Amino acid sequence: MQYRLFGRSGLRVSELCLGTMSFGTEWGWGADRNESKRIFDAYAEKGGNFLDTANRYTEGTSERWLGEFIKSERHHFVLATKFTLRDEMNDPNFAGNHRKNMHRSVEESLRRLDTEFIDLLWVHAWDGTVQMDEMLRGLQDLIRSGKVHHIAISDTPAWIVSQGNTLAELRGWDAFVGLQVEYSLLARTAERDLFPMAENFGLAITPWGSIGGGALTGKYLKGETGRLPAHSIRRNERANKIAAKVVKVADKLGVPPVQVAINWVRQRNPALNVIPIVGASKAEQLSTSMECVNFTLPAKQIAELDEVSKIELGFPHDFLKSDNVQELLFGGKKPLF
Repeated sequence: MQYRLFGRSGLRVSELCLGTMSFGTEWGWGADRNESKRIFDAYAEKGGNFLDTANRYTEGTSERWLGEFIKSERHHFVLATKFTLRDEMNDPNFAGNHRKNMHRSVEESLRRLDTEFIDLLWVHAWDGTVQMDEMLRGLQDLIRSGKVHHIAISDTPAWIVSQGNTLAELRGWDAFVGLQVEYSLLARTAERDLFPMAENFGLAITPWGSIGGGALTGKYLKGETGRLPAHSIRRNERANKIAAKVVKVADKLGVPPVQVAINWVRQRNPALNVIPIVGASKAEQLSTSMECVNFTLPAKQIAELDEVSKIELGFPHDFLKSDNVQELLFGGKKPLF
């Protein structure tokens, strides 16, 4: 694997990030410890150094095992974990974006990971109850203490992230350096506001769900059932049409469909700093996914995939790009910028 800068942080990370939500079987699926170690080793042997976990994943097992796996080479790996999601039921202070939960969650993650610092801490999701300046002050405390090196944000509206980074710049605080969102051929709504915002602020993007929960591998076209219900947006008529196109492109290029799906996410917009999260419940699955770095999707195939999966950007985006409004904005002269 090659390496990329992670946003404006200066961190050097591999071009694929290993997602470890499958490390543990507490949720009724995933990999046991031996298989999780095989997955980790397969990633590390290919040069992967960027690891993604969270306090909630498999009730803490993901963090515990990951801490064991990286213990002897802690400074080699860029370790990312998250806070926000609940650690206990029926106690509102064991979840959320507020400082009490933030600091408790980070301390417990540090213990599970058996490390003194977290390279990248994600706000896992916006809960809508905490003022941005209050949350940022709590995150600054963690950075000043040395327990966290950089901060990033996941699953949050674009205007909230914009507010946060503008406020951080105004006050001289550490800003968010990354954005984590769902993005795939089946889920392109991040293109409306989140991606332009990320480009403007120089945020790295770590998309999750790049293969649509497995739908883009074509497995549901073959009659497999999996964990997704038949009415899921990843298995409806539109999803099947897109998956069929992915399979067709893959057959033409002589590669597995999973690699086509990941590479579309990686390559579609060269202006963005995109580092997909890849995960697996078996080492062989991960090895297949990682081979995507060894080829480039031709522009023609990217265009075909764009067309079959296109969405309406909606107002004001489509309005502003309409011929009539462009004429009014630029006096009939096509802008060159």
